[in-house]
Amino acid sequence: MSSSSSPPEVAIIGGGPAGLIAAEALAQAGLTVTVYDRMPSVGRKLLMAGRGGLNLTHSEEFERFVARYAEAQPRLRPLIEAFRPEDLRAWCEGLGQETFVGSSGRVFPKAFKASPLLRAWLARLESLGVRFALRHRWQGWDEDGHLIFTGPAGQTVRTKPAATILALGGASWPRLGSDGTWVEHLTQRGIAVSPLRPANMGFTLAWSEIMRSRFEGEPLKRIALTFAGRTVKGEAIVTADGIEGGAIYALSATLRDAIERAGGATLHLDLRPDLSEEALAKRLSAPRKGQSASTFLRKNAGLGPVGIALMREASPSLPSEPTALARLIKAVPLTLTGTKSLDRAISSAGGVPFTELDDHLMLKRMPGVFLAGEMLDWEAPTGGYLLQAAFATGIAAARGVLARWQIPDDALTLNPSSATRHS
Repeated sequence: MSSSSSPPEVAIIGGGPAGLIAAEALAQAGLTVTVYDRMPSVGRKLLMAGRGGLNLTHSEEFERFVARYAEAQPRLRPLIEAFRPEDLRAWCEGLGQETFVGSSGRVFPKAFKASPLLRAWLARLESLGVRFALRHRWQGWDEDGHLIFTGPAGQTVRTKPAATILALGGASWPRLGSDGTWVEHLTQRGIAVSPLRPANMGFTLAWSEIMRSRFEGEPLKRIALTFAGRTVKGEAIVTADGIEGGAIYALSATLRDAIERAGGATLHLDLRPDLSEEALAKRLSAPRKGQSASTFLRKNAGLGPVGIALMREASPSLPSEPTALARLIKAVPLTLTGTKSLDRAISSAGGVPFTELDDHLMLKRMPGVFLAGEMLDWEAPTGGYLLQAAFATGIAAARGVLARWQIPDDALTLNPSSATRHS
């Protein structure tokens, strides 16, 4: 781009992390940027994530980190290498929000919420001249290639920017903005889209009435779950129709796929992962002295009411033999019947396959249209991996726009440490 020509105008559709970071990068490089969003304000899902502390990224070793993206790792790796977890932390701290590493290795802002970060971010975007068109619902393209929006008063708005970045999210928590209606707009243009499915979600079980009425909302702490040869330690929570929580989310992709294949899946719950089966059996060999089964298990195995209830769900007549009882405690079978709905999942799987995109995340069939964030066909567990990939793909799409207009990459000053590696 010559110094005499005016900067390209870029439309970014979607005001989540991927769209906002792309807007920041392009505005810093001197481009004219407008962010469109159907909601009255941007960053709504980011604010919801902040209710749990806003897990930005993870501090684990990089090879282990990128392995969390499973099948999508080959395509996401170079994007995350260009904007690594340490770059995300530096960017956050550049907005005045210091970060810290929790005991699990997860990274959080010290404020432990999203609102201060989002306020500082929006102030920076405003200072860079980024414009916002809120309450604008995207309706696809017209026959001349104009973007079509329904505006706040129901009017039709058309615009034809030099480049477009689509960052509309998946289809989880649609009331916060990402409702998946973009799928139809892309498929009408011949773009393949893998079906959107729930990810990092809970599962349904056929609980007994006692389990539903007495233990809904009860936490399961310091447990381990095992499925398909993989064991995850953590916590979960009993719901009226099933189970959810961090340990469940870590296994959710494998469990979901198994349920889709077979109609159900059985995982095993270890109520005392800190004790071996042999150690438990020894404790359970003590005389009962007239104690009820619940009292005996509470005193000798350290189990609470919800754990004992789960054992009874699996085996109404609890084994009396110590080894068999210990075996049940270490592997309570939970038969999952289905997944919780997509609209309540933390994230969604599916989306536009990477085969539809070039190395700059531009649609091969639609030059000048780039994708970022959860619209792409990748998924990851909770733990900071979701936001990290959203930020990294947003920056990658912005770099794609710069490359298309031959604007030097060093014009992007968002993350100088990565820019140095990238050049």
